Amino acid sequence: MMDLAKSQSKWRHFDHRRRQHHRRTNSQTDTSPDGDLIDCVLSHQQPAFDHPQLKGQNPLESPETPKGENPDEMVSENHQLWSLSGESCPEGTIPIRRTTEQDVLRASSIQRFGRKIRRPIRRDSSSNGHEHAVGYVSGQEYYGAKASINVWAPRVANQYEFSLSQMWVISGSFGNDLNTIEAGWQSDAYQATGCYNLLCSGFVQTNNRIAIGAAISPRSSYQGGQYDISLLVWKDPKHGNWWLQFGSGPLVGYWPSFLFTHLRNHANMVQFGGEVVNTRPSGTHTLTQMGSGHFSGEGFGKSSYFRNLQVVDWDNSLIPVSNLRVLADHPNCYDIRGGINNVWGNYFYYGGPGRNVRCP
Repeated sequence: MMDLAKSQSKWRHFDHRRRQHHRRTNSQTDTSPDGDLIDCVLSHQQPAFDHPQLKGQNPLESPETPKGENPDEMVSENHQLWSLSGESCPEGTIPIRRTTEQDVLRASSIQRFGRKIRRPIRRDSSSNGHEHAVGYVSGQEYYGAKASINVWAPRVANQYEFSLSQMWVISGSFGNDLNTIEAGWQSDAYQATGCYNLLCSGFVQTNNRIAIGAAISPRSSYQGGQYDISLLVWKDPKHGNWWLQFGSGPLVGYWPSFLFTHLRNHANMVQFGGEVVNTRPSGTHTLTQMGSGHFSGEGFGKSSYFRNLQVVDWDNSLIPVSNLRVLADHPNCYDIRGGINNVWGNYFYYGGPGRNVRCP
């Protein structure tokens, strides 16, 4: 069993078409209260520029954000643990969480470290132990998505499992050539479960205050304070790159369009929700929690939520999702229920405890 004290809600992002690589060039190092070491790396020496098609380049200037963002929207201030005292990296550098020996040792093999576990996105019960509770839209051309995601620190049963909450921007077939961009938070006791964050060349970070992979603080508590993060992923119509924004501040960075095949054009599906890995799909169900660890019916302050679900259309405008469908692979273990109102727009509650009397 893992040490639950080390279960953190970590900022993470991922895309399926990036290759493993990591390099560190220190100009400054900060120590986070949770023990993470944050290195300030010169922007042009970040791992992204190890990619052959990016060598010798510098980060691009930020593009215009999609039309329709509401500056008066309720925003819960949420910070990263390493920067709570006001720390940031100097201009011209970016913060990178240092990969530790323990990170590598927790991977199933050296070859697997830093690589995303291949598994189907299709929501069915045969997904190699991956279980989901998601809301999704499909059938149109999507150029991005935005949501506010409630942040928790769910219990993870062992070092081979994780629990995450995120958005998926998807294009391609569910066979051999699926492209996805994924952004959200993950709890996994520092287990390196995939090709995440800056462990692969390709994603270009432009923000000197956000350390991708570092802990988020504060986090929500049962019947206590509720905190969420706002994430926006969209395709710059001028250059075709996919950009990422965290909260209402400066952009985090971008995925160059050449990394993709189908996503060079647009997405054909957007998903929001939770995912866990159950390493015992044929035996007793895992105790790994999703979201808050409580079912959707408990509502605000107890269950985890996504709110203000939006997509970006062909005109680079944010619009509310329409025809949102919800689906849970194993509703007795983790469930989901949607709604709509004038404050939260399209939203849903989701999650669950994993093993319980209805999910043995």
